Amino acid sequence: MTAMKPYPQSPKRSVPAGIARPPYLGEAGPENYEGSDVQSDETVEKMRLAGRIAADAILVAASRIAPGVTTDHLDAVAHEFMCDHHAWPASLDYRGFPKSICTSVNEVICHGIPDKRPLEDGDLIKIDVTAYIEGVHGDNCATFYCGGVDEESKKLSETTRESMYRAIRVCRPGRSVSVIGRVIEKYARRFGYDVVREYTGHGVHTAFHSGLIIFHYDEPRYDRTMAPGMTFTIEPMLAIGSARTTQWDDGWTVLTQDGSRCAQFEQSLVITQSGAEILTLPSGGTPILGGDPADIDLSAID
Repeated sequence: MTAMKPYPQSPKRSVPAGIARPPYLGEAGPENYEGSDVQSDETVEKMRLAGRIAADAILVAASRIAPGVTTDHLDAVAHEFMCDHHAWPASLDYRGFPKSICTSVNEVICHGIPDKRPLEDGDLIKIDVTAYIEGVHGDNCATFYCGGVDEESKKLSETTRESMYRAIRVCRPGRSVSVIGRVIEKYARRFGYDVVREYTGHGVHTAFHSGLIIFHYDEPRYDRTMAPGMTFTIEPMLAIGSARTTQWDDGWTVLTQDGSRCAQFEQSLVITQSGAEILTLPSGGTPILGGDPADIDLSAID
């Protein structure tokens, strides 16, 4: 596989005037959220809607993955789906980001900008979608295969997915959020994978990114206690080689320095009285598994 490089981009897509805009739209700096990490039942219920739209948008876009299809086309599909469901594509114009989703291919770790590069047989592609509706966000990501992906890349993707679900399973009230990174890093190391450290999970609700940080590696000094109603993302990024990062001049696209492949999975969740509930479930109710687009079932999506 050849190294990734920038390709031309299409113009910014428009959103119908009747769709509510997020308050941070067009701001150059990060959001300023000073509220609680614990959300009301009403907010969590709205997040289930936002999460479902975001998850469905991933599946609809991923179903189009094939050699020769551009990531710009995937962006157009997800953009249209979110707009048709009255949601604002939250990445669009977030701190200047020019597209509605992130598409990160092969050694691109995250924040890849959809462009005119045709996908190639054997590519590993991460699709990250956030929907904003009724004042809240649903944020998720999954890794998919384009054509005949090698076994090493498949194993990386499966391990990344499993590390996320293992972390979700240990979440419960009274535990420190540091247990999340401890579980992910321990599992990743079993297979020789490196964990990206610069990019983390985060609080999500009315804010796209609140001040709550979720490390994906063992960092016991960050000792925030989980409580019922807390909402945040878990989104590990694992690399086959070194997880040291570099960035293109576009200010967004993050890659592994050594060119090794990276996989990512992400879910938004809420802490319950006894554990955690995933809020980014598609209409079919089954968590997104990524992998082969041919396995995607769109029958439950309207």
